[in-house]
Amino acid sequence: MSGGSRRTARNRVKTSPADLDADESLWNRGPIHGTRKQRSRDHGPIRLMDVNVKTLLGLGFGFLALLFVAFLVYNYHRGSKEDDAVEKLMRTVTPLPAPKMMDLPQFQGEHKESLYWGTYRPHLYLGIRARTPRSIIAGLMWIGIKNGQYFLRHACQDSDELSTYGWTDHNGRDYGRQVLVDHGMSITTSFLKEKDKGSGYGGDWAVRLDVQNKESMLDESTVHLFFYIGDEEGNLLGVRRQEFGSHDATLLAFGSHKDVGGWEVHLESQEHLDMHFSGYKTLHMHNLTELVQATLAVNVCKENGNLQLPDTLEDSSNIIVYQISGRLRAKMDIAFVSGTHVQTSRVEERVKSLTGTMLTRRLEVKQKAFEEKYVRCFDLKDKVDSETMNVGKAAMANLLGGIGYFYGQSKIALPKGFSQKNGDKFISYWPAALFTAVPSRSFFPRGFLWDEGFHQLIIWRWDINISMDIIGHWLDLINLDGWIPREQILGAEALSKVPEEFVLQHPSNGNPPTLFLILQDLVKGVKMSKFPMKEINEISTFLGRAYTRLDAWFQWFNTTQSGKDINTFYWHGRDNTTTKELNPKTLQSGLDDYPRASHPGDEERHLDIRCWMLLAADCMHSIAKFTSMKNDLEKDYYMMSERLSNFEILNEMHLDEVSGAYFDFGNHTEKVRLRWHEVRSADTVKRELVRETLERPQLSLVPHVGYVSLFPFMMGIIPSTSWILEKQLELISNRSTLWTDYGLRSLSRTSSLYMKRNTEHDPPYWRGPIWININYMILSALHHYSQVDGPYKARAETLYQELRSNLIRNIVRNYYDTGFLWEQYDQKNKGKGKGARIFTGWTSLVLLIMAEAFPSLHR
Repeated sequence: MSGGSRRTARNRVKTSPADLDADESLWNRGPIHGTRKQRSRDHGPIRLMDVNVKTLLGLGFGFLALLFVAFLVYNYHRGSKEDDAVEKLMRTVTPLPAPKMMDLPQFQGEHKESLYWGTYRPHLYLGIRARTPRSIIAGLMWIGIKNGQYFLRHACQDSDELSTYGWTDHNGRDYGRQVLVDHGMSITTSFLKEKDKGSGYGGDWAVRLDVQNKESMLDESTVHLFFYIGDEEGNLLGVRRQEFGSHDATLLAFGSHKDVGGWEVHLESQEHLDMHFSGYKTLHMHNLTELVQATLAVNVCKENGNLQLPDTLEDSSNIIVYQISGRLRAKMDIAFVSGTHVQTSRVEERVKSLTGTMLTRRLEVKQKAFEEKYVRCFDLKDKVDSETMNVGKAAMANLLGGIGYFYGQSKIALPKGFSQKNGDKFISYWPAALFTAVPSRSFFPRGFLWDEGFHQLIIWRWDINISMDIIGHWLDLINLDGWIPREQILGAEALSKVPEEFVLQHPSNGNPPTLFLILQDLVKGVKMSKFPMKEINEISTFLGRAYTRLDAWFQWFNTTQSGKDINTFYWHGRDNTTTKELNPKTLQSGLDDYPRASHPGDEERHLDIRCWMLLAADCMHSIAKFTSMKNDLEKDYYMMSERLSNFEILNEMHLDEVSGAYFDFGNHTEKVRLRWHEVRSADTVKRELVRETLERPQLSLVPHVGYVSLFPFMMGIIPSTSWILEKQLELISNRSTLWTDYGLRSLSRTSSLYMKRNTEHDPPYWRGPIWININYMILSALHHYSQVDGPYKARAETLYQELRSNLIRNIVRNYYDTGFLWEQYDQKNKGKGKGARIFTGWTSLVLLIMAEAFPSLHR
């Protein structure tokens, strides 16, 4: 994962006087040829000017006139520049004037209503909302005990130190089952949704909470759960004031919402439960944890010392929190029914069908259907053992259960020197919705553009309509220039989880266009008859509508990320003024601190973006052919894909013939280091790591073997008979470079920056650890070359089998050891999971590795 870049300008490296001193030859150049005559070295006589008053006045007025003209010219150009900047800025926050993807008929009607409710608040251990900007929301909190202290759990965070949490089942639509283990207490949450006769829009839903004392480690046998229901529109909620008994269904709250009409929430349990509540009036749902904590802190039961809510309501409360306390084992069902404002709503029958034994039976049916579809979709029975299959199922469930719905406005950074009247350094994107999978519920519970292409490689195989819905939402975020903000932080809840320095999005910064991975898959899937006719028609309509938006997106890359030479590209926005980074980061590439040219400039040629552009051009040509678009664009994309796949040109620009490895090109030196310097500030002295360059950089290949070096291999550009393919296989299999028993390192052990910190505070990220998304793409290439004729076919097959086995074995072992899938894996410490957890974004690709299902990258 990557954060936000602080540099957006396109800069060239300029030669400073200090640099000139370091190279004596620059002072001894030959004559500069041009139109200016050389000045004579002979000195003539000193001439005196005959000056009078008229001459002085004339010169004075002339000088003043010249100043005035210069002032006008300066202000004109300054005003023009400011006008240009403002116009460019307004384009940035203007939507592309093209038909919206989400207005397609296939995303309306039954499809839209079927996805209305869901577990669409992935940053919470359990959070429910609707796909509407201002929704009724619900969620779960509980009091956990650690080291004898009480903690309120609500948002997913590693500091809670849960033994495990995550979805064991989730079908992305109407069913999910999750297990959370908190220091000996196990909570199983089950979610079920249905559309019944009498339901309002979107239907009804139910949550079952089953709490057990897992390991007899709790200090007491009473559990305190907090279930809440709220209305983001601010509508008043009602509470049924009554004795909460047992053995029957109890009305908790009721209200009305414009989408669903009247609604009610009921609780049913066979246990004896103690109930308390508190009502709040607030539109700041992201602060709910703090509200409840503050209330509990001042309301301690005098009889037993327990924390409890005070059974009070603020005026016009729009959120009600219920404290449900009971002896372990505690089991309860909570049912939400909509459309209760009409006489034919059959509320009692519907509540009964969503609770008790009827809910048990229906959950069992859904669980069985989920397992059967999992086996059918991925066909793993003869490929992996049952333990491995269970990990694949958890990966699938967590990816689907991590889908969220967000609504809000991205914050777009203003150009340097600009600010709004109120001092803000940003301007807001237009209000927009995003339906998206997320990389990590604890660390990254929001949309990331380059992650999403990998997510959809899995999701389309499970539910093509959900996948197209998600891609459509992303494409509707394209602006007038063809740009999509690469990190989506929409709404207060999403914003509350993001460090301030990563909030602003820079309109010059790109991100790998990985959505073309899935789009290419869909085109080739249709050609291979992988879809029924109804889905073929929907895919065709979808791609036809998407073409204009995709073309604008492609052209944004083709113009803003272009290099000095034709058909060359580099990630714009690297900081060429930094004195703190060992190697200026390239966050835009998604590979963050992966080594690039030591001195950024517009002479750079980045190998990975060249290959992404090949994929994009090839995909655009495929879509044009598939949708029968006979126009110049089809020819242009064909010609561009031909040029970018030209093996001779690729080798001329990026190949080191000695090693057979591909590299970036740029202004580079290996003689760069971080060194401690004392920095005085006022009366204090502090030590800082400052970058030092010990040798003048030269335009050359950047000699760091790693993931970037393998992009031409991943995209299948290398002919199967070429000697270069043999060299690529040697690099992959060499333990001194990339190979480990747990997957391929991101950077070779031979690199000068292998596992080096980039700053005092930035440990190595893409400088050694094993990442599953790139390993998956490399494995895909090995699979491809093991299937085509050539002298290296057998070697590719052997490496494919070994790498696949290593990846699966390590991920599965870590899952059973820790309870989680991880962001990355340690290439040194026995493949141990590291980084963010729970990371069921692209690490979920392990499921496709198990299934041997790979993207259509190869031409």
